[in-house]
Amino acid sequence: MMLEELTAVAAADLPIRGFADHLKLGTGFTDDGAQDAVLEVCLRSAMAAIEVRIGKALMTRSFSWELTRWGVDGEQVLPIAPVVVVSAVTLVDRDGLETVVDAAGYVLERDSQRPKIVGVLPSIQDGGRVVLTFDAGFGDWAAVPADLRQTVLLQAASFYENRAGEGRVNGMPFGVSALIEAYRPIRIGGAR
Repeated sequence: MMLEELTAVAAADLPIRGFADHLKLGTGFTDDGAQDAVLEVCLRSAMAAIEVRIGKALMTRSFSWELTRWGVDGEQVLPIAPVVVVSAVTLVDRDGLETVVDAAGYVLERDSQRPKIVGVLPSIQDGGRVVLTFDAGFGDWAAVPADLRQTVLLQAASFYENRAGEGRVNGMPFGVSALIEAYRPIRIGGAR
């Protein structure tokens, strides 16, 4: 199973000015954007770190997920939430021939923790695979829940202040860990 991000969040859509304000970077001077590249890297890194911990895409973008076998009982749980739309399910045989599956054969069941597609899922040939293409995320920056926006700013500030890479080996600042706890996936028993 391989999850690939097909589209990235555009730099213009990141809250770079808001992050600069959060850091209380100098004001009253002409803003030449000299720190923008560093701020962008810190924001992207913070978003990635939080997304991995909570299993959710913060800002909406497109993903591709490749499988060699389906889940059980005619359903397939998707690896990240919240899924907005499944745009394609494509079977690829062992010779690389692609066949797009009719969307009438499956439906997206939205869920904040474990979205899935259900329906009559076609069999995957030995040596073949299926590629699911979908969009996931809360929306633009303003649509991300306020507490998650705050976690991104806190984590990005930690990355910004520790650009030399010294200090903590694992873990996140306490405020980040506390705020993301409500969004972490709950695992009871064996997950399918």
